[in-house]
Formats: sequence, C-alpha cells, structure tokens
Amino acid sequence: MTPHFDLSPPAPDLSDALRTCLDNKTKPPGSLGRLEALAVRVGQVLGTLSPAPGQPHLLVCAGDHGALRDPRGQALSAYPADVTWQMVENFLAGGAAINVLAREAGIELHIADAGVAHDFGRRDGLIDVKIAPGTASWFDGPAMSASQCAQALRNGAGIARDIAARGVRVLGFGEMGIGNTASASLITHVLTGAAMDDCTGRGTGLDDAALAAKTRTLAALAGAWHGPHDPFSVLAQFGGFEIATLVGAMLGAAQSRMLLVIDGFISSAAALVACAHAPALRDYCVFSHRSQERGHAIQLDHLGAEALLDLDLRLGEGSGAALAWPLVRAAAAILRDMASFESAGVSRA
Repeated sequence: MTPHFDLSPPAPDLSDALRTCLDNKTKPPGSLGRLEALAVRVGQVLGTLSPAPGQPHLLVCAGDHGALRDPRGQALSAYPADVTWQMVENFLAGGAAINVLAREAGIELHIADAGVAHDFGRRDGLIDVKIAPGTASWFDGPAMSASQCAQALRNGAGIARDIAARGVRVLGFGEMGIGNTASASLITHVLTGAAMDDCTGRGTGLDDAALAAKTRTLAALAGAWHGPHDPFSVLAQFGGFEIATLVGAMLGAAQSRMLLVIDGFISSAAALVACAHAPALRDYCVFSHRSQERGHAIQLDHLGAEALLDLDLRLGEGSGAALAWPLVRAAAAILRDMASFESAGVSRA
C-alpha cells in the first residue's frame, strides 16, 4: 500500500516575530538581503527566535536505472551504468567531491544503497535499503512497481526519522545514479507541464548532438505515456530507487520538523514529487544552488523557490547542499547572536 504522509506547515507561525527580530538588529532593515529571508526560514522550521541548528547531516542515495542498460537508453549518459557502483565505492573510501566538501563543512555523511546493481556486502558507513539491483527500463513500462515505490518511500522516511532521533535538526540531500538526469527530466516535464526541451540538459556532459537525441528520446517516451499524473504514479513510472528514497526521506524529515537542504536537479525532482504529495513540505526546504542543468530553473520556478548559490554546478552528490551550509549557519547566527539596537545602546535612524 502506498504510504500517505500527513504534513502541516511549521508551527507556531513565527514569521512576523522573526522579521521583527531581524529589523531590531543593529543594521538598516533588509540590509542583509536574502540572508534575512533564509534566517526567517531557519527560525520558522526550528521553531525559535534563537536557532541553533547543530551539526548538519547529509543523505546521499544511490540507485541504478534499467533504462541505461537498455540499448535504447545507452546514449542518455556520457558515462556507463557501472559508474554508479564505482562512485559508491568512492564515497565509502572518502574520495569523492561530497566527501571532501562534507569534511570541510563539518557535515556527517550518510550513504544509502537504494538499488545499485552491485553487491557491496556488509560495509561500514553504507545503509542497505536496496529494493532491487536497479529499476526496470521505462521504455517497456514502469521503472518500478507500485509496491517497490512504496517500499522506497518508507525506507527513506525511516532513514530520516532515525537521523532525527539523534537530535539532528538539519538534513541535506544528494544522490548518485547514472541516467538519473533523464528520470528527473521526465518527472519535471510531467509534474510541471513544461516543454521537454526546457527540462532536458547535458547530464554527465553530453555534446550538442547527444543532447538533441536525448531530448527527442524523452519527448517521444513522455508523449506515448498516458498514465495517471498523481506524484507517486509519476515517480514509479519514470523515477529511480534513489529518487524515490529521497522523496520518502524528505517527507520523513519534514514530519520530524527538520530543515531540509536540497541539492540540485535530481534532488529537486524528488522535492517536486514530495511537494506535489504534501505542499507544506515547501516550507521546510532551503534550495542550496541553481544547477547548470536546464530543467532546474523550471523546478525552482514551479516551487516558487530561489536558490542560495549559482556556481554552474551540475555534479549532484549533495555538493551544493554542502556548500550552502555555511550560509544556513550564518543566518541562524544572525538571529541568535547579533545585538539589537537596545542591547547594544545604538541609536536608530
């Protein structure tokens, strides 16, 4: 049975009190720009005028896509499908970009095998929630069955709740799965109604000819599909196990009143699905960066979100979420530690 996630906005509503608090700090009103809006989001989710986010954690979910092992889908990525498991090994060895960025930022990293076509055995640092060794090919039908999708959602929610039970208040999200930009493009196209041309990007680095072929392939696939458009059905049709696990983790984290730091295009596709199921999830999210992937702008616009950074990133792995953490921490510190006009004895204008 597909789970349903009841979710309400952060309560009580502290937004007015938070803005008043910021306006009373020793600065001209609004002079810290978007950092002030971020501070309001952090304070609202954490439920206090003096937020102390503590150590952030970051969840990276990995999964393989059957469409990439299908002859019709092998041109969708510049890298072979085996790179998924090889990169998970790299994560576990501490050598990937996200390992470096997480260490630098003081972030605790969690790696989850949601459905990689590889036997890792029992490994320290690896959360084993494998549904199957990769999804089916969406050229022939749904990428996953309804029961597989439901299990991935439950798995993700369980991971997030376990992390929250340790007192963690901030959770970032990343992914690994060769071919998952194609899945994210299809999900974005269906859930936003945007043209496939605007939802499809270069992924792992396709050249112009390969990008055009990828776009044609996905457009034909989407045009031939006439299934239900509810978010979990779309996820089962075109998603990956890593994306579905992220959706569940986002919903579980928000139910645990955690602040969600969303990475780029793939993680935002998961957020699209989660917000379509539970619109209140949007109030728990910070979108870390604007990806170079073309479809990410569509996602952000649809969600009414503005990303914190724009660095031309398109790596995934949670890299943008790790880079944005110092801004989240700074926004919380402004609320918590900056003097007011009254406490500092500073005259107002």
